[in-house]
Amino acid sequence: MGALVLLIAVVAVRLASRSGLPSLLIYLGIGVVIGQDGLGVRFDNAELTQVLGYAALVVILAEGGLGTKWHEIRPVVPAAAVLATAGVAVSVGITAAAAHYLVNLDWRQSLIIGAVVSSTDAAAVFSVLRKVPLPPRLTGLLEAESGFNDAPVVILVVALSASGHAERWYALLGEIALELAIGAAIGLAIGFLGALAMKHVALPASGLYPIAVMAIMVLAYAAGALAHGSGFLAVYVASVILGNAKLPHRPATRGFADGLAWLAQIGLFVLLGLLVTPHDLAGDIWPAVIVGLVLTAVARPLSVLLSLAPFHMSWRDQVLLSWAGLRGAVPIVLATIPMVTGVSESRRIFNIVFVLAIVYTLIQGPTLPWLARRLRLGDPEAPTDLGIESAPLERLRGHLLSVSVPEESLMHGVEVGELRLPAGAAVTLVVRDGKSFVPAPTTVLQRGDELLVVATDPVRDATEARLRAIGHGGKLAQWLGAGGRPGGGPGGPRKAP
Repeated sequence: MGALVLLIAVVAVRLASRSGLPSLLIYLGIGVVIGQDGLGVRFDNAELTQVLGYAALVVILAEGGLGTKWHEIRPVVPAAAVLATAGVAVSVGITAAAAHYLVNLDWRQSLIIGAVVSSTDAAAVFSVLRKVPLPPRLTGLLEAESGFNDAPVVILVVALSASGHAERWYALLGEIALELAIGAAIGLAIGFLGALAMKHVALPASGLYPIAVMAIMVLAYAAGALAHGSGFLAVYVASVILGNAKLPHRPATRGFADGLAWLAQIGLFVLLGLLVTPHDLAGDIWPAVIVGLVLTAVARPLSVLLSLAPFHMSWRDQVLLSWAGLRGAVPIVLATIPMVTGVSESRRIFNIVFVLAIVYTLIQGPTLPWLARRLRLGDPEAPTDLGIESAPLERLRGHLLSVSVPEESLMHGVEVGELRLPAGAAVTLVVRDGKSFVPAPTTVLQRGDELLVVATDPVRDATEARLRAIGHGGKLAQWLGAGGRPGGGPGGPRKAP
């Protein structure tokens, strides 16, 4: 049964990509179909769902961090941090007020709902945004926010769901700040130490590198949680550092993490679909729609407006950021916390969050590309980054770089001699249409080519930087920078090696 569900879910990804629907909705649907009201599989273990949900979120955050480009998120990290903290607070307050006054929940239940649904979902953001050609500042901001905001929201939901005397608001804020600081510090330490170790330890098989990297990121989560910090923030920070380090066999690591993340998403969403009881949802549909409407139309835009006011972002950027606050698995997983702790009306809280996540993901996900086009944001013809894999040659003090030239790369039409690689690096082999040959300086590179570049250890980083510059800027990257335009992008003018 498990193998059949997994195969159906894999095939469903193709359907989701063609229809524009987020794949998470199909996975949830599979869980509902085989559940109590479908094929009759009964599952109501909220505690197990929470434990497995946390494990899945660790893998999803790790994969998202590995794919996050530091040069894109670095300029927007302060804005993302404010949006993930102060913005969450604004969203929680407004959404909780709507749940209290419009749905007649008590204040504790309303605050729990407000906290649960104020977190954007990393899986939804990472999967949807990477298909939308947005400017790097927006993609980076949304990815960083989705990676950051899980941590404060989890702390808040746990505190609100705990039995006994409730903490005063200022004590709760202090606890959140302390746990975030501990998680960030541990993530930085483990990320840098892990990257250093991976660069200097030669493992006997390439397949061991992805396993080691994933183990380091899970270790970051565990260390953060054991130190009473935010494990989610620790794993995201560590994964961003590892993803931007010059690790050996980096594409293989990314592919391994991507496969694990798909498996985590499929398992998590099917499990959540099993946990819900569809015939119990009827009475909570309209409350979910009302709360979700306030969240989407009022709370999220206001939180974006207030949080980003100091950063002087354009109104187009703010409109897109307001609409791109995607919900998914994270709110549904967090809704199991009050069920485990025995909060009154916790099943109703879960049902409201479940319906809200489905309805508004169904609305926001497919319409996000349309909105980006209407706002004239993004460039659908932007060049695609090169795929570069590095294999260290320990005894020869060098590196082999395997370079893939994608369809949209501006390296197409560039002669090998025009690459102007640093002294100590050379293109030694080209594979084209299944045939290999040694290129001459006048060989013109084409889309789909595979290049084998040998670089000595001191010029390895400069060689990769030069290749990526050519891929984005063509032969003029020597004068215009890596972006192929004056100034070379956010970092200002860059002189090619």
